[in-house]
Amino acid sequence: MDPLSELLSGIRAEGAILSDAILKAPWVVRFDDRAPLTMVTVARGGGVILLADGTQVPVKGGQTAVVSGGEPFRMADEAASVDRPHLDYWLTCFDPEACAEVAPPQPLTGDGEATALFVGAYRASCRRHERLLRALPPVLVIDDDAELCLWLDSSAIDFASRKPGTQAFIDRLFDWGLVCTLRTWFDQQGRQAPVWYRGFADPVAGPALEAIHTRPGKPWTVADLAGEAGVSRALLAKRFNEIMGEPPLTYLTEWRMQLAEDLLADPDRTVAQVARAVGYADQFGFSNAFKRRKGMSPTEYRRAGPAAISV
Repeated sequence: MDPLSELLSGIRAEGAILSDAILKAPWVVRFDDRAPLTMVTVARGGGVILLADGTQVPVKGGQTAVVSGGEPFRMADEAASVDRPHLDYWLTCFDPEACAEVAPPQPLTGDGEATALFVGAYRASCRRHERLLRALPPVLVIDDDAELCLWLDSSAIDFASRKPGTQAFIDRLFDWGLVCTLRTWFDQQGRQAPVWYRGFADPVAGPALEAIHTRPGKPWTVADLAGEAGVSRALLAKRFNEIMGEPPLTYLTEWRMQLAEDLLADPDRTVAQVARAVGYADQFGFSNAFKRRKGMSPTEYRRAGPAAISV
């Protein structure tokens, strides 16, 4: 498994909105899900995403924006709309019953610019996504394939029948869309992309990274990882450090600790079971390694629950 897939494995769309709703200016849409990630695709028209800190990011038809950070935000036909009379909407993917009390956007006819939005919000079931979020700006925008918005538009008509399984299908569609969007954005960043993304494409560091992420519990040595890449131990150590900024076994340990955080959240797993799952032969060696990197023992971390903070 590659690092991006691993970091996204705990993130899933929930209650994504796929509709042919059209907003006619002036309008403001409020997003209050506080989701780690929210993806907004503009099929046509356009608007401005407004963050709580005052940041304004324009998004036009044929573009997708991903908003990260978990804070409420707004989108308007233009920034000035919030200071003049406008149609005020509230979209939520996580609380559809509450949202049902607020009139949803309705198709409008007549002259003037209209905007169609498709929205997906993502929940996180573990903490490994935090590393992904640290690599993203508050808002990223990419240009979509021209056929994507046409496909979403036509799909909205098909999904209007709400047959069994429709919501699950829509959510998985947005999961796919998030992967494509992030991959496109990281590719565009070139050398500015995070090392764990660039490293996977490297012919030397890449196979070692894949081995670490696919089988983190195996007792890897530098020689073993070099064998996965088909190079000498010295070459792997040199190249891995150049690409990733740290030795392969240091990276391995850090990744194991991140996985351990997720596993410790499962009350049915003992600390000893977590230790074995991430490649430690005994609980005590694992506990010492965990405490050195996280500032608390596995038991203390588990007791702290959601309040525990990675260090």
